[in-house]
Amino acid sequence: MTMHNGDRSDPGSQPAMVLSFFKRTLPFSGLEARSLETLASQARIDFLPAGTRFLTQGESEVEALHLVQKGGVRLYTRDETGRETLVDFRGEGGAVGGMALVQGGRARLSAETVEDTFFIKVPKAAFLAVVEKHPQVGRFYARAFAEEYTALAFEELKERSGTLPEPGALYLMGSRVGEIMHGPSVDIPMGASIQKAAQLMEENRVGSLLVVDPSGEHLGIVTDKDLRKTIAVGMAPEAPVEIIMSSPLSTVDERAVCFDALMAMMRQELHHLPVTRAGKVVGMITAHDIVVMQGKSPMALFREITAQRDVEGLYDLSHRTPQVIRALVQEGAKAGHITRMITVINDCLLGQVVKLLLKQLGPPPVEFCWLLMGSEGRREQTFKTDQDNAIILRDVEDPLIARAAGVYYEAFTERVIAHLVKAGFPPCPGGIMASNPKWRLSLAKWKQTFERWILKPDPEEVMHAAIFFDFRAGPGQAAFAEELKSYIMPLIQRQEVFQRHLAANCLQNKPPLSFFRGFIVEKDGQHKNQLDLKSRGIAPIADFARVIALRLGITETSTLGRLEAISDDGIVSRDLIAEVHEAYEFLMQLRLVHQLAQWERGEDPHNHVAPDSLTDLEKRTLKEAFQVIGRIQSFLKDLYKLNIA
Repeated sequence: MTMHNGDRSDPGSQPAMVLSFFKRTLPFSGLEARSLETLASQARIDFLPAGTRFLTQGESEVEALHLVQKGGVRLYTRDETGRETLVDFRGEGGAVGGMALVQGGRARLSAETVEDTFFIKVPKAAFLAVVEKHPQVGRFYARAFAEEYTALAFEELKERSGTLPEPGALYLMGSRVGEIMHGPSVDIPMGASIQKAAQLMEENRVGSLLVVDPSGEHLGIVTDKDLRKTIAVGMAPEAPVEIIMSSPLSTVDERAVCFDALMAMMRQELHHLPVTRAGKVVGMITAHDIVVMQGKSPMALFREITAQRDVEGLYDLSHRTPQVIRALVQEGAKAGHITRMITVINDCLLGQVVKLLLKQLGPPPVEFCWLLMGSEGRREQTFKTDQDNAIILRDVEDPLIARAAGVYYEAFTERVIAHLVKAGFPPCPGGIMASNPKWRLSLAKWKQTFERWILKPDPEEVMHAAIFFDFRAGPGQAAFAEELKSYIMPLIQRQEVFQRHLAANCLQNKPPLSFFRGFIVEKDGQHKNQLDLKSRGIAPIADFARVIALRLGITETSTLGRLEAISDDGIVSRDLIAEVHEAYEFLMQLRLVHQLAQWERGEDPHNHVAPDSLTDLEKRTLKEAFQVIGRIQSFLKDLYKLNIA
């Protein structure tokens, strides 16, 4: 059959085909049979040859939903200079025009067939009748629309941050581990000598060996660094290799992006990572591979920090973090990846400060655990944010040891804080730092403090103490932080009054949108005509994730990690969680790009942006994000019956 532009056929001639199409195509596949039959009777089949533009952005009135039955369509935007930006391709089952029909108005995107294409075309009236009877159909297209625009907005932010890295550079976010691994790995049997290990490394010109048992299972890894240690301590060369191996074996799948491999190596302080395919080791990737192939490598900065022997030498190294952020933003990394990287670098720097100071001051009288709170605890630091930290000391009964610990840790914490300030981490204006005696407590006293906040909550005190509930362990004895968390979580889950106070905090900052969806900006002061992305956008989402996570006993502290864990529980719909996730990522990305630009201009980074400086798409996506915050605040009002206007 030869079809021509705009050819149509009566669905009555192929009713089974049209009905079958709806039955296997979302969101219609979830409708009952009667609705599907009615819809099929109203739909028509259309054909458009390749290269036909049937919708023009901002001009075309959308009169029908186009469902691709066979063929393909590209969706794109065109700015005032005529530059086109591809948004998406739609293949079989894909829809065009759904959101424009739901919201009314003209086409948001231009649409053009990329090959000869057959459509199932649903007239506007018939489609809206289905949406009215089945609201989930409208929500389906609204969500697809939000994802589409958020993705495009991320692309605009990426382009605004500058040019791409030099050709040939390793893209951490785009390169797979399997592309740069060495293989196959070299094995050595359990029971072989250290001397034999050295010979194998030399013969194969490798820096690591995998130790295998008689069944062929990999037990651990031995590196050239391990061999050097044996020489330094005078170990016998005949000793079995397994006594110096690292075990169990950490691995990475060959499909993982290099960013994830790098993060694993930095977190675990590894230099060699076996690569697996279908669970079997097939090769090896090393930190050297990444350092060599990428110019401004985070690993290179990480190595310089850990190699530093003077605390003062760390000051300048910390100021190189923005270069790492810039490289990641240019590669298209999302905010969640970037803040994870910043956290690893900042944790490394803090760990080195603590390590060098312990060496200077000598062993402490009692063990400790450094606590990281607020954005540090949530692993969400961007550019140098204020310090929020505390310290847990081991409980001691002997008053002399307790007094000695008091003297020691007063000097220790004051020095750590002072060095961090010089490294570019401003002190907390509220004094929430380990150098403050109020936040330098024994484990028992920390339990009492949290117990008072939870069991006898004072609204104002809870508001100021909320960031303490994001704590995680820093240097020292992580077991102290784990014990504290195990103690307080059941208390929180039983105390709905405390949860209500936390929920009320989430409602303090309303989205800065007027009734007609215009931005509400600062009226005067230093940030006149600007929006505060942190307090009006990021903080309400972090607050929301915190209160729901604590209610459910989730110990994860990062906002995105909490949202993921919450979605598994079902207390909040997956659709709302997905919207909150997208909104949070976009707000954080906008903040990072904004602060990066300020840093490059030599200004102090802050959280205020002027809406006039954003593109139309960024403004639109920002409004969508603020609307999501309105929805989560309504959710909390209903959940905790909060009658706050």
